[in-house]
Amino acid sequence: MQSDAKTVEAYIKEAPEERQAALAKLRSACREMLTGHTESMEYGMPGYNREGEEISVAFASQKNYISLYILREEVLNQFRERLSGLNLGKGCIRYRKPEQIDFGIVREMLAKSRDSSAQIC
Repeated sequence: MQSDAKTVEAYIKEAPEERQAALAKLRSACREMLTGHTESMEYGMPGYNREGEEISVAFASQKNYISLYILREEVLNQFRERLSGLNLGKGCIRYRKPEQIDFGIVREMLAKSRDSSAQIC
């Protein structure tokens, strides 16, 4: 679900209350780990990119889940086994419940994304 929110803060505040803490924690992890990236609202969700590049990491509150987009496919593929049991797409991890988010793994994926020059899917 795309949002019309102009800021990430507004985006998180308009999410369902039971997801706001997880979304804020995702944002905090992105801001800390993705040094050299700019935070913006793109495609109706918070996204992170290096100057001159497309969005490489994003997150969203969807109707039935929280999505984390790790758009450097090579990076996400390194973690697929550790993310078993979750709904995974080409560049997307879907968490049906906020408590499913393993922030240790998220931080590892963000660090790998930050350091990767692999193509964005």
